[in-house]
Amino acid sequence: MLSNIQLELLKTFSRPLPESQLLEIKKLLADYFAQKVDDGIDELFNNNEWDVNEKVSEWTKSHDRTPYSPKK
Repeated sequence: MLSNIQLELLKTFSRPLPESQLLEIKKLLADYFAQKVDDGIDELFNNNEWDVNEKVSEWTKSHDRTPYSPKK
């Protein structure tokens, strides 16, 4: 089943596009979603009143990986 955005894009772009326009649209979409991520990160830091430098430093020093334990 297609999502609402997929259906809308199919309707909007029902004709062939030159490769240059396709690349522009891909960049627009990538930029749009990158901005959404940036906005979400900003909101996360603001809501938690985190200092960017302190939090990033904390994250670089953490070891949150699941320990490897081979099955015997």
